[in-house]
Order: sequence, then C-alpha cells, then structure tokens
Amino acid sequence: MRRSIRWSVVAVSAAALVVTAIPAGADHETFPSTNNVHALGHSANPGTFSVNSADRDNVNSDLAFWGKLAIHGRYNGFRIVDISAPGNPKLVGEAFCDGDQGDVIVWENWVVRSWNSAAPAGVECGGEPVPAGFEGFHVFDISNVSDPELVDSLELSGRPEADAFGCGSHTATAAPDLDNDRLIVYNSTSGGPCPFVGVIEFDLATGELTHLRDEPREGPSHDVGVILGDANLMVSAGHDLGHVWDISSSLEDPEFLYTIAEPGVGVGGNFHSAALTWDGEVIVLGWEPGGGSQAECEATDPDVKKSMFFYDSETGAKLGQWTLPRAQGPDENCTIHNYNIVPLKSGRYVAVSGNYQAGTWVTDFTDPANPITVGWADPPSLGSGPFCSATTPPGCQLGGAWSSYWYNGEIYESDITRGLAVYKVSDSAVAGAMKLDHLNPQTQEFSL
Repeated sequence: MRRSIRWSVVAVSAAALVVTAIPAGADHETFPSTNNVHALGHSANPGTFSVNSADRDNVNSDLAFWGKLAIHGRYNGFRIVDISAPGNPKLVGEAFCDGDQGDVIVWENWVVRSWNSAAPAGVECGGEPVPAGFEGFHVFDISNVSDPELVDSLELSGRPEADAFGCGSHTATAAPDLDNDRLIVYNSTSGGPCPFVGVIEFDLATGELTHLRDEPREGPSHDVGVILGDANLMVSAGHDLGHVWDISSSLEDPEFLYTIAEPGVGVGGNFHSAALTWDGEVIVLGWEPGGGSQAECEATDPDVKKSMFFYDSETGAKLGQWTLPRAQGPDENCTIHNYNIVPLKSGRYVAVSGNYQAGTWVTDFTDPANPITVGWADPPSLGSGPFCSATTPPGCQLGGAWSSYWYNGEIYESDITRGLAVYKVSDSAVAGAMKLDHLNPQTQEFSL
C-alpha cells in the first residue's frame, strides 16, 4: 500500500461572569454561557455514542489545524472543514477509516490518523481492506481536500512485545524535525499495560511511517504533550502518573527526568492529557475518572475528579489546581478532558478546555495557586441513556465537548454528538494572543 510521492502545499493561508439567560436547545448558540463567550459558526456532524460500537462510527473526537483548515477526527475517519469564516465553517472533504476514536495529526498535505482498537474482519480504511486485528496508524494525502488519498499504514499490534496487549495507537503527538524532513511522532498505546511511549518516524518527503523504538515508562501512556524551543520537554499522561522527559538532545531518544503523582488520581481512571505553558515553566495535567462515561462533576464529587492540576516543570512540585465550579447533573458525563494554552506574549497563562457535558471553559491560571474562571459555555444535558450510573437511573448519554482548543482568536469545540462549534471570547485575559500558521494542539513548536 506504500508509495512514494512529493507533496505540494495546501492552498490555504497560513469580562464579567454573568450567565446569559437563554433557553436550552440543540445548537451551541442556545447553550447557557457567560456573557463574554459568544457562539459563532457550526459545522454539523450528528452522531450517537451507544453501547453498540457499530453506532459510534460518526461521533466526533479530536482536532488539528493547518492554515484555514480544521481536521476534525471522528470514529470512522476525519472531516476537513474550511474555517476561513469562523461564523460559517464549511465541510470541504472527508475520509473514511473505520477505526475507533481517530486521533489526528496534520502537517501540510499529510494527515496521520491513530487506529485505536483491534480491527474486526471486513472493515476498510481509505477504500483499502484492513487486516483483522490491526492497530496502529494510517496516512492520508489531502492535497485534494475533496478526495483524501490513503498512502501508507503502520501496524503496531503485530510486534512481539505488543502481542499480549494490542498496543496500537490511542493518541499521537508530533515533534517536527524539519532539518531531517521528518516528524517524530510520540505514540500513546491503545490497550493493556503497554508500559512505554512509542517513538515513530514520519518521513515528510514520502509519507511513510517507521517504528523506531519504545520509550519505557511505568504503566500505559494516554496522551503526550510536547514543547520545543528553549523548553524542550515531553510530558506523558497516563493512569496515576505523569512522566517528564528532556528532548533537547534528541527527539527520538528522550532523557527521562522525573514522575508526577497526585493523591486520588488513578482510582477508576487515569491522567488523561498533558500540556505546558508557552514559557515551558508550568505543566498542566487533567485526569479522566470513569473513563469519560461517568458523571464525575456532580456537586457531591470530590474536587480531585473535576480539576486541572498545575506543576513546576523543573521540579514537578505542585503549584495549584483549578476545580470546575459549575456542578453537573447525574445524567451528564463529565471530566476535564482535552485542552490547550492560549499563546500570549503578555506572560499570562490561560487554558481553554473541553469537558464533555460541562462544555467549554476558559481559565486564567497566571497565579497557579489562585486560578480564575474567565468564561464558559455549558450545554444542557443530553438526557438519560445507557452510560453513567447504568444501575441507578436515569443514567446518561455520552456526549459533550471532547476537545476545545484556542486557535487564532477563536475557540473550536469538537462536540461528540453535534459536530464542530466555534466560539469567540471577549475578555482582556486573552488580549494579544498570537496567530499561528498551524496547530497540532498537543504540540507547542516554540517557547515564549
């Protein structure tokens, strides 16, 4: 299935917390919100996350951005959305690839997509049959955005050290090494203990993936955050620990520094996501109790279940935490899930986070010991369903903001069951944010 091609560049350009009293509804402009958070456009992609995995195919997952395009991951492939007009995002292409979750990386004309769980017999990716049991990566050329082309795949589950556990790709994080015309991709594995972070090479000239090595660690990795520039750090979030590496000497052979542990984290869930401030001085970790399918943000839940945690990147010492201040119901799955940090030269630290049915939140943690909520948009409950406390009705449906990220003045929210929503925040906390040519949200390509 491999072929060697040379790409051409995609033709795109590089307040007060007063609740707005608006009725609940299906679209994000009707969500309860603070008056400094304004709904803009919406690219609908309805989906249903049910107990039957076959029904999950069209639900939405993670995001990446190149110029005026958003690559919108979903369980059965990815969508390509033109965001040149944030008030009117338009679907311009899509690829079909029937592997769960579908975390995405974009680089110019390339999209690298994670395949999260063992492929059943008879499924396809990009029109090609996928071997039963496959777990790993697929690569698409999106030079023609209306017709993405599958160009390569890399199976990880067939390696001897992975056979017992699967160990495909749950999430992936890119570190560009442009002097060598490649990306180093840090792979977080998809199944079992899998006690390592995979190190993959992606050749930007040919679109080929090569497995280089596995970086040992205690327990599985769920997600990885990377910052380059003067900081040069990699942070892996997984189960009850965060691991920190120095990548200044070698991207493909990180030097382990230390481990972060947080009392209460890892019981019935795992550290889920990792990010850093743009000066590289503070590590941000969040965790996912209940695997994202539980109502863990109720008023009676302990703070540890609904918090972001802040640590000194030099020592790993805890600096503080932010706890979701708006209680969610027993029928709303909720954790602090996927987020990024606004690139501000002002020195302020501001996070944008997607928190399932708690929606999208903006948090100023310039003083990590005393974080301040800037604004939010919180959808109404999706109602009862087969998740959350299934033995204690009403249970819940699985939905809400899988990811919410700041990109070039707007917030882009991937809603599991609704599609792509765009917001604007009017607040001095985000004034002067930098514009970027592109963004893979788990990768900070420079430091400030």
